[in-house]
Amino acid sequence: MSTNQKSNRATKSGFAHEANEKVQAKYDVEQAQEALRWISDLTGEQFDISGQKDNFYQQLKDGRKLCQLMNVLNPNSISKINPGENSFKLMENISKFTTAAKNYGLSDSETFQTVDLFEQMNLHQVCLCLHALGRKAQKKGLSGLGPREAEKNERNFSAETLNQGNSIIGGQLGFNKAR
Repeated sequence: MSTNQKSNRATKSGFAHEANEKVQAKYDVEQAQEALRWISDLTGEQFDISGQKDNFYQQLKDGRKLCQLMNVLNPNSISKINPGENSFKLMENISKFTTAAKNYGLSDSETFQTVDLFEQMNLHQVCLCLHALGRKAQKKGLSGLGPREAEKNERNFSAETLNQGNSIIGGQLGFNKAR
C-alpha cells in the first residue's frame, strides 16, 4: 500500500506474511516499465513509465488506462469508463478490463483479481497479465509486448508410421540392472 492510502486489512503475520512476502518478491521493475511504456505508446497518453512498484500502482490503480488500452486493442470493448474517486467505480473499471482481456483471448490464469491491483496484493500478476495481453496483441497483428506467442504445430502421422512405433521396445522397459 502506498503511504497515503489507509488499508482496512489486518496486518499479515506468520505464514500469511511469509506467503505475501514471497508474492511481493516476484515483482520485476523492468517488466513493469515495459508494460507501462507499451500502454503509453498504444494509448498515446504520456505519463511516468518508471517501473517502480509505487508508480506502477499509481498509474494503473483506477483502471482507466487499462480500459483505454483495451479499447485500443479491441475497439468499443469497454463502453463506459468510470471517472472520479469512488472506490467501487474504480474497481469496476479494473473488473471491466479483466473481463475484456478474457474476451480478447487471455485465460483465467493469465488475468488477475481486482484486489491484486486495487489493494496492491499482487502487482506481479498484473504485470504478467499485461505481458500476456501484449503477446495476444502481437498475434493479432498489433504492436505487442514481449516474445511472440507460439503458433500451434499440429502433426499428423499415417497409420503405418504410428504402427511402426508399436514394434520398438523402450530402452528401460523391463530393464532394471546397471549396464
